[in-house]
Amino acid sequence: MASVVSINSSEKRGTVKLPVRSGLLLENGGLEGDAHAGDAHRQLSLLDSESIRELREHSGEGIPFGSFAENITTEGICLSHLPIGTRLSIGKSLIEITQIGKQCHSDCEIKKKVGKCVMPQRGVFARVIKGGKIFVGDEISVKG
Repeated sequence: MASVVSINSSEKRGTVKLPVRSGLLLENGGLEGDAHAGDAHRQLSLLDSESIRELREHSGEGIPFGSFAENITTEGICLSHLPIGTRLSIGKSLIEITQIGKQCHSDCEIKKKVGKCVMPQRGVFARVIKGGKIFVGDEISVKG
């Protein structure tokens, strides 16, 4: 079963996102209160916890969820293998994957500290199709 293990938000762009217990996904808007929310194709960023754990083991560093500026950290689903256009339900909300990977910022703190970043290969971006409240522990399911 796939699930949400962390919801992360920041008020300013370019900063590490901090965990919150719940969040409100706004239809065609992203995570309420997050600096990256808005009417664009990258309203939300997602990253699987398995990728973060792999990097922790590689580096020996404690890397908290939200360090890659991901809004939603997942478990039990390989996000980067899902095709663009895949829809996922999280709680009562529905999101659609719009982009896989992104160019890492040259000043990425994780890359400086650890030597590599996982977002270029494993980060996923999405838009919110149907809004709703989400919570840590919510089940994530792939919709046909």
